Amino acid sequence: MMESTERNRVCGVERAGALDISLRKLFQDPRKILKPFIREGMAVADLGCGPGFFTIEMAKMVGKTGKVTAVDLQDGMLDIVRKKVSNSDLQNIIIFHKCHADKIELTESFDFILIFYMLHEVPDQSAFLNEVFYLLKPRGRVLIVEPKFHVTKNDFDSSKMIMEKTGYKIVEELKVFLSRSVVLEKNV
Repeated sequence: MMESTERNRVCGVERAGALDISLRKLFQDPRKILKPFIREGMAVADLGCGPGFFTIEMAKMVGKTGKVTAVDLQDGMLDIVRKKVSNSDLQNIIIFHKCHADKIELTESFDFILIFYMLHEVPDQSAFLNEVFYLLKPRGRVLIVEPKFHVTKNDFDSSKMIMEKTGYKIVEELKVFLSRSVVLEKNV
């Protein structure tokens, strides 16, 4: 198991630019990754949205009849996304929510939730995944993607065991560049 301090280290706002470079789209194209899961009119959430690399594409995909909730622990990350969408139609689609280190604290229900490169930052994965489970609509799906350079196969397998104990059905594992990933469905 990875050291707790390394596993739970949150990527700071000062590194936001590295998460948002255009070159990244060649290897982790948000539209290509999310296309199987998001349709117009859906309610979706981007947990640990960072600078909005996926959030903005999610908002385009759900369209004017959908909603995207951008969730982050850091006000600075949410401010970056707000600035990107200000004076655009997307500002009416994206809802911003600052969570706490130990609680998401949302009351809405979602068709789809993205957890990209942040599960390893969560101190209590069991409590977190349980809260996410209750945010999903019946048959709602979650895509969890973790970086291979931070999360070992054993650590990811341990996380998958927690996911299954929480009540998720593992639907598939996607191929995402330099990543470990799993698609979950709320098994109701």
